[in-house]
Amino acid sequence: METLQATFFLFVLVPLVSPAPPLQQQPFQFEEYDTDVSMGSLIQQDYEMQSKDIIKDGTNVSLDTSLRLQGDDSQLDVPPTKDTNLPTCLLCVCLSGSVYCEEIDIEAVPPLPKETAYLYARFNKIKRIAASDFADITTLRRIDFSGNRIEEIEDGAFSKLLLLEELSLAENRLVKLPVLPPKLTTFNANQNRIKSRGIKANAFKKLTNLAYLYLGHNALESVPLNLPESLRILHLQYNNITTITDDTFCKSNNTRYIRTRMDEIRMEGNPIVLAKHVNAFSCLRMLPVGTYY
Repeated sequence: METLQATFFLFVLVPLVSPAPPLQQQPFQFEEYDTDVSMGSLIQQDYEMQSKDIIKDGTNVSLDTSLRLQGDDSQLDVPPTKDTNLPTCLLCVCLSGSVYCEEIDIEAVPPLPKETAYLYARFNKIKRIAASDFADITTLRRIDFSGNRIEEIEDGAFSKLLLLEELSLAENRLVKLPVLPPKLTTFNANQNRIKSRGIKANAFKKLTNLAYLYLGHNALESVPLNLPESLRILHLQYNNITTITDDTFCKSNNTRYIRTRMDEIRMEGNPIVLAKHVNAFSCLRMLPVGTYY
């Protein structure tokens, strides 16, 4: 092949005044210049070269075998893996201030774009939330960590998120609640392992916008204290609550007090007979759902 002079083929396209039907287009014309070798001899030599055995590591390897060895790696039977070290917006989906990191098996909160307002990180393997995870993200309004393995939340992880309105920690392994941000309207901690000693006495007192509080399917022995007036929905079903007092929902020193905003309290699945605590519900417009006899 070294003795052959270079062969050049000039592709000449025949310009068409108007497009022809797909099956009737004119074929390309080939014109050959500056060659002293016929096309037939080129094809013959090329065939002879391909038909020779290829020597690979001292072993004769046929052409077909060589091509298979050099084939696309995608043909190999390699199990798929998930690379959790990718940049957040490659690993997750980032869209107009929302970051979706659902069901991708991450074990920690990924670095977030500074303009993030909504974070959905459900059904992963996150075990711990650090205070540094949201230190520079002041724009967050909603966070959903449902269905992870969270056991620990560092002090201050959420308390500085002054715009946060909705927080879900449902279906995790928490035994105590973190300090909650002041403007929270919805908090969901259903299906954890929270006991009453894991909730501070004033955990909800200053949350004057809190309307929806979900603490069902935990291990609470009593109703949390100092529930805010803003509450509309309170779920405490399937805990271990055995007693309530006249001040749990109402004010024993004010017989005219009415909780005007409370629409629903669920207490079924607790070892308590609600009929024995009639005065505890005197300020409510509707009786709690639960066992009365």
